[in-house]
Amino acid sequence: MIELNKEGYVLITGASSGIGYEIAKLYASDGYNLILIARNIEKLKAVENELSQYNIEIKTLSLDISKDSDIKKLINYIEINKIIVRILINNAGIGSFGDFKDINWENEEALIDINIKSLTRLTKYFLPKIIGVKDGGILNVASTAAFCSGPRMAAYYASKAYVLNLTEAIYEECKEYGIKVSCLCPGPVKTSFQSKAGINKSESAKKYLMDAEEVAKISYKEFKKGKLIIIPGIKNKLLVMGNKFLPRSISRKIIMKTNKK
Repeated sequence: MIELNKEGYVLITGASSGIGYEIAKLYASDGYNLILIARNIEKLKAVENELSQYNIEIKTLSLDISKDSDIKKLINYIEINKIIVRILINNAGIGSFGDFKDINWENEEALIDINIKSLTRLTKYFLPKIIGVKDGGILNVASTAAFCSGPRMAAYYASKAYVLNLTEAIYEECKEYGIKVSCLCPGPVKTSFQSKAGINKSESAKKYLMDAEEVAKISYKEFKKGKLIIIPGIKNKLLVMGNKFLPRSISRKIIMKTNKK
């Protein structure tokens, strides 16, 4: 395993809770400096206070990366302060639930802006810089949803397929530069994502949710190894593998039936 240089910063979006927060803890405990981004400044400051025990530099930025203006603020902050970002973790993401025809455009637009547009823009901005320092990498967070279409979560599944395909392409382009490019594809996780997307899981279904801490530990380990596609959990691996052998028409029907429940 090749250890990444700990000089510079690890930048994590959606860092105030869930997978982003758990990944931040792992990097902090290993002595990496952090730039943590989320909308909720109170939660960010709480995370900063918690991680300050590791004697690292922590910068917290309250930004809504779905907004062009806030992306520009981030870029200006990086450039004015001449900050070196060695690792970018595009973790921020939202979902939507319901028939495509019924979900209002504002919700779908916000999903596209965060899951696709901001991820692409940050990747495009930081990738040349990471290549320039010849060390580091990019971890984009997608989902097992990336491997199929998802009736009743159409835009979300499509956005994660975009993230997976984009990351795979960049991985091939960057092989010669010696940096890491990975895509994390977790299944359902115990975070606030479910409720924010309007998904009400039954008690029986909740037992299949993975802990964000477990997902973070797996992704942290596999990213360091330079693995392209990271699927935490044996059940999720089997799900993705099985889906490859199913006709897409059957896969859609299964997901439609599951989501109707």
